[in-house]
Amino acid sequence: MRNSFIRILIIALVIALIGVLSIYSSTYQKEGALWQDIYKRQILWLTIGLVCFFLISGFNYRKLWDASYFIYGLALFFLFLVVSLGIIRLGAQRWLKFAWFNFQPSEFAKLAVIIFLARYFSRKSASDISLLSGKFGIFRGIVLPFVFVAVPMFLVIEQPDLGSGLMLLLAFVSLLYLTDVRLKYIVVLLTLLLVPLPFLWNFLRPYQKDRLLVFLNPNIDPLGAGYTVIQSRIAIGSGGFFGKGWLSGTQSQLYFLPESHTDFIFATFSEQWGFLGSVLVISLYYLLIRQGFIIAKRTQDSFGKLLAYGISILLALQVFINIAMNMGLAPVVGLPLPLMSYGGSSIVATFIALGILVNIDRTRAVF
Repeated sequence: MRNSFIRILIIALVIALIGVLSIYSSTYQKEGALWQDIYKRQILWLTIGLVCFFLISGFNYRKLWDASYFIYGLALFFLFLVVSLGIIRLGAQRWLKFAWFNFQPSEFAKLAVIIFLARYFSRKSASDISLLSGKFGIFRGIVLPFVFVAVPMFLVIEQPDLGSGLMLLLAFVSLLYLTDVRLKYIVVLLTLLLVPLPFLWNFLRPYQKDRLLVFLNPNIDPLGAGYTVIQSRIAIGSGGFFGKGWLSGTQSQLYFLPESHTDFIFATFSEQWGFLGSVLVISLYYLLIRQGFIIAKRTQDSFGKLLAYGISILLALQVFINIAMNMGLAPVVGLPLPLMSYGGSSIVATFIALGILVNIDRTRAVF
């Protein structure tokens, strides 16, 4: 356990510090006190995240089994609160304001849904927690849990935050595959989800349609919807093999690349540190995610196993989609890069999830 604690802590801390350096480099030349304080705010959120990591890593994760329904209900409460009291930024209503900071409930809703699903598909006995899903039919194995996932998913999509909403759906399908739910039920679900996709086009917002179209061809609107993707690809390509050096980029330093400190921070980093730096960051994410899968694989308790797999899959999906988005290989969906992108809710939620992973390994060692 001690090795997993140290490995996860060191890898996560290195990635987060790389993020702070990248945030500073993309904002230090911008005028205004707000921009000058952004990297300082990220350091503060990093500190809070580390405190949460140490606290959660010492908290027996099995207590989450008893609190899972409460956690799920609390996540729904905050998502509903966003609908009526959420503040609007950049055309999206995703945040709640508390004192001096903005709180994004969707970041914590992802983890809450993973905890809920791990509980739903397992049962608790006097000695352990084992899988229950093997006895489920199609209603209890597919329909009912999908309803529980669909409620927060649609609340998140309505903010609008299509990326986080789809993350919940992908995590749900992945966990279904890892349980004993019959494969034919999963195939039925996927079929039912894929068939209406062409008809959902009419329900998308205009900017979401534009993002999908520019994903197929960014050049159809190079100064509009396709601008960010084009600038991101230019930034990554201009970094070359060794990069232009810290504080020496052009696309991010001269403000050609929008959201260079949030969703497109990978492009900012790649421009300055090149192919070698990009490989380093991707390798660090691989090692972190791999550690999560190792913990899941050697955990005997089914609740802990599903929880560890769910957290690892959620992290892997976010990293993959964000980097693919930066490279123009996936539509722009407004998904932050875990631990690197600016944002307190994201970094704190990620460290809480990593703390749970560490505790799963610690508790496994005890029993």
